[in-house]
Amino acid sequence: MRHAFDLSGQVAVVTGANTGIGQAIAVALAEAGADIAAVGRTPAEATADKVRALGRRIALIPADLGSIEPVPRIVSETLAALGRLDILVNNAGIIRRADAVDFTEADWDAVIDTNLKSLFFLCQAAGRHMIAQGSGRIINIASMLSFQGGIRVPSYTAAKSGVAGLTRLLANEWAGKGLTVNAIAPGYIATNNTAQLQADATRNRQILERIPAGRWGAPEDIGAAAVFLASPAAAYVQGHVLAVDGGWLAR
Repeated sequence: MRHAFDLSGQVAVVTGANTGIGQAIAVALAEAGADIAAVGRTPAEATADKVRALGRRIALIPADLGSIEPVPRIVSETLAALGRLDILVNNAGIIRRADAVDFTEADWDAVIDTNLKSLFFLCQAAGRHMIAQGSGRIINIASMLSFQGGIRVPSYTAAKSGVAGLTRLLANEWAGKGLTVNAIAPGYIATNNTAQLQADATRNRQILERIPAGRWGAPEDIGAAAVFLASPAAAYVQGHVLAVDGGWLAR
């Protein structure tokens, strides 16, 4: 009998798979048996080494998701290289910081285009293929700011709130067609992107005081959640934003 978390024979597209959370997701899916199409602005060579060491195939697909231009190519190159497309993980994202009164249109558009617009159209392109084959898993990477407002990141908050809404909408439309559409909202995860926060003794203490688990999350915590949502174990999970935050939102 197939194990509930077995992804053998599946192919997963992971955007932003070079480092950090994206790399951890790609490796976790490969550990569960999936082959990987790693999408990023630069080749995910370190990720490729880890995936190949697990005996899985990987295709490296260069693409800048600051526009939707590469979206059709991501799907076609995945199918050409790996023969299938079963799982899509929309992890790629950027952030811009400034007070709301000073925020520029350029910074607004850059974040919305990458984090929301390209995410939707990649869901659309993968979704068309998955609907035709009668099955598929889509996992969007949301944020604590899908639930909270934050400060000095207006376009990021708007985009990640939009990711949560799109996840629910797509689940409503596609659940009856054999797809699941869900999201993961990472809490404070120890990556290169949060290195400054970790190094700031005062801010680090404040963050840890709020997290009931008493520690920063690891990228592998998000990878494990992605395996769950991609697997047969989550077949009846739809339109859900799974907070992997050590209890941050519960405090």
